[in-house]
Amino acid sequence: MNSNSTAPKITPISRIESFRCAFAGIWHTFKTQRNAQIHAVIAVAIGALALALRVSLTEWAILALTTGFVIAAEMLNTATEAAMDFATTEFHPQIKIVKDVAAGAVLISAITAVVVGALILGPPLLNIIFGGFAG
Repeated sequence: MNSNSTAPKITPISRIESFRCAFAGIWHTFKTQRNAQIHAVIAVAIGALALALRVSLTEWAILALTTGFVIAAEMLNTATEAAMDFATTEFHPQIKIVKDVAAGAVLISAITAVVVGALILGPPLLNIIFGGFAG
């Protein structure tokens, strides 16, 4: 490594500032984006259901990763839309593609989460509802 590097020195203060900015982005997303709020409510409901059904630690990990995947996709979509709106207020077909692809990523992640949730929570839930016919 070159000791004459021009890379900024990482200090505890700069690291704290990085976290502050990250939390500000998370807060902005949940404060301003209706879909992020919906995802958060669903995540809490899924967590409560997983607790009630006593899913395994591995299943908890899978549910947590899937939930994080959806929230991260929503945040990237929010950032993409903000950047594109900043770039121009006029319609541009390329910007429409960028926004549509970002929104599509959120949809894919949400569909994936529904499938994962159904695979993990469905059998024990059906077992409770129908008394031993599922799973």
